[in-house]
Amino acid sequence: MKKILTLLAVTIIIFLPACQAPASVSETPTLTHATEVPATESPATFYPTEELTEEPADAYPVENQIREVTIDYAKNFTLEYKDGYKLLTVTMPWMGATEPLYYALVPKGTEAKVSEQNAVVIYTPIESIITLSSTYLSFLEQIDKLDSLLAVDTVDYIFNNSVRESVNEGKIAQVGSGPTIDLEQVIELDPSLVMTSASGSPDWDTHPVLEQAGLPVVINSDYLEQDPLGRAEWGKFVAAFYDEESEADQIFDAMAERYQTAKTLVADQTDKVTVLVNTAYEGTWYMPGSQSYAAILLKDAGAQYLWDDLEGSGAMPVDFEVVVERAKDADFWLNVGFAGSLADLSAMDPRYADFSAYKNGKVFNNNARITEMGGTDYYEDGTANPDMVLMDLITIFYPDLAGGHELYFYRQLQ
Repeated sequence: MKKILTLLAVTIIIFLPACQAPASVSETPTLTHATEVPATESPATFYPTEELTEEPADAYPVENQIREVTIDYAKNFTLEYKDGYKLLTVTMPWMGATEPLYYALVPKGTEAKVSEQNAVVIYTPIESIITLSSTYLSFLEQIDKLDSLLAVDTVDYIFNNSVRESVNEGKIAQVGSGPTIDLEQVIELDPSLVMTSASGSPDWDTHPVLEQAGLPVVINSDYLEQDPLGRAEWGKFVAAFYDEESEADQIFDAMAERYQTAKTLVADQTDKVTVLVNTAYEGTWYMPGSQSYAAILLKDAGAQYLWDDLEGSGAMPVDFEVVVERAKDADFWLNVGFAGSLADLSAMDPRYADFSAYKNGKVFNNNARITEMGGTDYYEDGTANPDMVLMDLITIFYPDLAGGHELYFYRQLQ
């Protein structure tokens, strides 16, 4: 991941497809090339240690029956309840992918006739997992499954204190990521599942080497979701492998209701504050498009994002001078990368001190909860709880409407 941050500075930063490190921009262009993983002619099957029954089951056994849940906001995966199994379809595994990926989740102790020829068959509930992105950790914690975590890619950019302590105590391993992942250690850990993300580039992706070794690997593309609620709904995807999607659904519904309630606080706001985001990278500012995760949050918080005329969900390069012309008098400035103070910010570029938001002390960064190594909770709990992020933004922009909410992920730079 650190290689990607160094060599691909213009890839997605606001939510990287692996453990998240802070960056000097919040959202940058996504990769557009893709390399397909060859499809198998028959389902790839990962069997549990228990012996299967001789007769196939026509439906879930009584002890495996769960309340069916729906996917209401996420665009990049679906969940269907078939005859004797659940089917998870990742419709866009990575940017530019042309084929979906299928995962057939079959209750342990049963067999099912999986009709999707290229589906990976995984028996559930799984007992253990290796996660190669910090964004999955809060979802595991929500359904009380953190104790099933065998390994992470690296602890450096993880905020969750329980996981960090377990890594330090040797209870959770670090296996790396990408083509150089410690494959021998992964095989020795013998996980029920390895969950990772993909970019479509074999130079950076982990799943090809895992698949070649016959390991049960699942691609999670939560980072491609632009709707904050859609991204948070991937908690149901994670939970489905534990047969806990009903619990995840209840948690999500309560959170989504809080999010919608927060939106109503600013729904009638006519005198909207203006907002600038990010900082320049080597003289160029990368501005999120109007359909991006960052822009949607700002809109839902009742703010006027100054680059809401940019189409799409990616980020566009904008010259420093153009930013000055349009945003020098912006009311607020958010997501300023590594800056921990106004002095840090002006040290990056003295011209930053000329912006009105800087002069007026209206600069806020999403690093209120951060570790010494740079692991920030914004990319963990913030993913699972966008209602809290939204309330932070409303508190920043319209404190009189926020009902006394105290900033959680954001802090004001001094």
